[in-house]
Amino acid sequence: MDINAAENFPVITKSPAVAVVILNWNGKDFLKKFLPAVIASSFSNKKIIVADNASTDDSLQFLRDSFPKVEVIINPKNEGFAGGYNAALKKVVADYYVLLNSDIEVTPGWIEPIIELMERDRTIGACQPKILDYKNRAFFEYAGACGGWIDELGYPFARGRVLEQMEKDTGQYDEVSPCFWASGAALFVRSSVYHELGGFDGYFFAHQEEIDLCWRMQRSGYKIFVQPASVVYHVGGGTLPKGNSKKTYLNFRNNMIMLYKNTPAAALFLKLPARVFLDIVSAVKALLSGDRGYFLSVAKAHKDFVKWFLFEKRKSLFVKTTNKNITGRYSGSILWQYYFRRKRKFSEFVGSK
Repeated sequence: MDINAAENFPVITKSPAVAVVILNWNGKDFLKKFLPAVIASSFSNKKIIVADNASTDDSLQFLRDSFPKVEVIINPKNEGFAGGYNAALKKVVADYYVLLNSDIEVTPGWIEPIIELMERDRTIGACQPKILDYKNRAFFEYAGACGGWIDELGYPFARGRVLEQMEKDTGQYDEVSPCFWASGAALFVRSSVYHELGGFDGYFFAHQEEIDLCWRMQRSGYKIFVQPASVVYHVGGGTLPKGNSKKTYLNFRNNMIMLYKNTPAAALFLKLPARVFLDIVSAVKALLSGDRGYFLSVAKAHKDFVKWFLFEKRKSLFVKTTNKNITGRYSGSILWQYYFRRKRKFSEFVGSK
């Protein structure tokens, strides 16, 4: 069976229950633009839920007026992507959750290929579709592209996106493939696995919490996949735009926490100092080029990582299992490949050092 073509998928006669949960924060315009296509999705056994993260715009009134049949969960305060979903999903009963950004345009038949894949292999804990750029539709989009990977020092990248370099989608990554992490922009997750592992680490607030969750899934023996037969288009930067100081801060802080949580002590002894050094180089380079905000964000991220280590670590989500069959990890440095060997495409260096 050709598992790369959505039209070739067999009809699921006993459809599992799928809950598409859109976390909203002041996203009325995105809901107005993209929610109708989500509601029109062809998968039959689905429900659409908007979890509102204490919006201050008129999103809730808009939903009541325009989409009265859409279920709404109201979070009393904004605890970010991680805390917002954790709170909302405690109230959602389904076999699968689809955590969908409000700035995602879905395409016809986008749910079926992923659910069919996950139904055939019950060890898959999470999966993502192919994510293309809404504004430049022939290219992959930053937040996950065609399946997330990670290098030895914890820097994330993806099939179709290395650092800031996006590839044109020519079908080069259209095979179903295991990967290291699935994008939180359109994350299909088995609900039982989500709750088994405690969901997202709420301390992250936003950014890289899905990578941490997928890493914990893999360490617990579950697989992460990308199914390119499902395609969505992502606007990106809807809540925190690229270059935003808070975004930079959260990315650096959370990545350090994630690396600490999931790396064996012996390896961490070498990797953590290397990461600190490279982050400092990046921050100083930005400062010298006039980007004082970036420098201060990285400095604050490192300071708060130490604070987390000293005072907050015990509250974070760790896993005790140590499955070593981890996929989607590149055994080299993407910084080395990108800046020194001038390799810009995923396919140019994966499998090499």
